[in-house]
This record gives sequence, C-alpha cells and structure tokens, in this order.
Amino acid sequence: MASVLVVEDDQFVRSALIRQLTDASHTVRSVGTALEALREVAHFRFDVVVLDLGLPDLDGSEALKMLRGITDVPVIVATARDDETEIVRLLNAGADDYLTKPFSVEHLSARMAAVLRRARSGGEAAPSPVIRVGGLTVDPLRRQAELDGARLDLTRREFDLLAFLAGRPGVVVPRRELLAEVWQQSYGDDQTIDVHLSWLRRKLGETAARPRYLHTLRGVGVKLEPPADAAGPVHAPGAEPPR
Repeated sequence: MASVLVVEDDQFVRSALIRQLTDASHTVRSVGTALEALREVAHFRFDVVVLDLGLPDLDGSEALKMLRGITDVPVIVATARDDETEIVRLLNAGADDYLTKPFSVEHLSARMAAVLRRARSGGEAAPSPVIRVGGLTVDPLRRQAELDGARLDLTRREFDLLAFLAGRPGVVVPRRELLAEVWQQSYGDDQTIDVHLSWLRRKLGETAARPRYLHTLRGVGVKLEPPADAAGPVHAPGAEPPR
C-alpha cells in the first residue's frame, strides 16, 4: 500500500479521506495549508500527494509549482475546476493526474494505483545506457543531461521528454505518441507539448525559428537529431559505441 499526503483545508473532506484511505490500508498524513505541505514533503517520503487547489494560504496551482521544485513525488490534483484550459495548465505545471470534485474514494484509489504503477514501473526498469546525440548526453538511470559538458537544469517532464526523443534520434515522433509515452495520457491539448518544447529549447540554447536539436514537423510530430555543426556521434540505446 502507499504512503499518502492529503492536502485539504476542508476538515470534513479531509477526515473522510483519511478514514477511507486508512481503511484501504494506506498510510496517511494530512495538512490543511500549502506551506504545511511543503514542510511535510521536505521531511517525509511519500508515494503520492493528493493536492486540493482551494487552499487558504496559497493557490494549489502555485503550491504545485513549489512542490515540483523540491520533489518528484506523484501529485494528484483534486479540483472543482473542470475547465479544460485549467486542467492543461495543471498538467503542464507538473501534476500527474487530476480528479474533479466531488469524487468517490474508490475513484481516487484507482487513480492512485495507476499513478503508482507508472512510477514504480519506471523505477524497476532495467538500467538504460547513456544516450549521446551530438554534444547532448542523457543518462536515464541517473536522470541527468548535459549539453557540451554543461549540466542541464531540467524539470522532471522536460527530462522525460528529452530522454524519450534522444532515445529515437532522427525519428519523427507523433504528438499522440508523446502524450501517451511521456505524459501517460490518451488525449490532451497540443499546448501541453508545445509549452515543454519551448522550455526545453530555451535550455538547449535554441528557438523554434532556429532549431539545432529539436525539430517540429507541423502536423506530423517532433524529432531530435544532432545539429549539422555537432562533432559528437549518435549513440542510441542498444547501439554499439565506436571503438
């Protein structure tokens, strides 16, 4: 079972979630403010965080961004906001999933199980070889990336996107496949991908108008390949490096 942090300011809702999740054999801690949530994740290890957006001290979307600055713990957002633009914004900000209130604990448990399966399957995967594409180096096992020897400061989603594309150098990956493999979503807005590509390009020192590694083919997908001026080789996973 999972260790869960419930961040919910409504005492009635919080008590019900604690009781029902505990009855389902989960270990539960709870807080009612964003600042308390940040302190909790800084001092304790959780498998998943259930985050309400309507917190008294800080909007939950801002709390989500702050959480993402200190931890990669899966976050399920609990929100009464069902606007698609808002949901896309939350997913872009680092949410792993969301639930629209009101919801049953059975629905929450099912979403938690799905999020935890994805997190654990990633952690139990066989060690991946280091990927080199031109001057770009991606180490999936250590979750580190470098460009021309300089460490890249990437968010979790940015790294996942970069690693997925770098593992398929020169291959045009359809946007639907990116949503399925990087975001584990069967649907979504192209804005989700475009925002992360924009952030990633900025950190790679390029732009959409003048790409070096990341190339978007309108209406088709995205590919990563070494720039024409890169001296480094391309080593995809499973490929034998030159001797």
